Amino acid sequence: QVQLVESGGGLVQAGGSLRLSCAASAGNVRLADMGWFRQTPGKQRELVARITGNLNTHYSDSVKGRFTISRDNAKNTAYLQMSSLKPEDTAVYFCHVVAWLKGEFWGQGTQVTVSS
Repeated sequence: QVQLVESGGGLVQAGGSLRLSCAASAGNVRLADMGWFRQTPGKQRELVARITGNLNTHYSDSVKGRFTISRDNAKNTAYLQMSSLKPEDTAVYFCHVVAWLKGEFWGQGTQVTVSS
């Protein structure tokens, strides 16, 4: 089983930065895509950023240029560097991974709140 633990969320002022971490306890499981989604009450969960096993990245239009996703395969950890944060970035951010031959897994989420 793959377990994901997100950290780094919190309260930040508009224009500030946060870095989210997603540590995957995957053992010998090979991780393919890793990504971040976010969700606010009453809204569908949306993809924020994704990084593939081949290190290709893509971002939602709303965060492109402000957020950067990266991964450290030695640590089985994905990161989301968030800069120039806006109040509309406020959400619960969920880590998501695709594990080779095992499927998809979700973290429990970490709250990001951006105040104006």
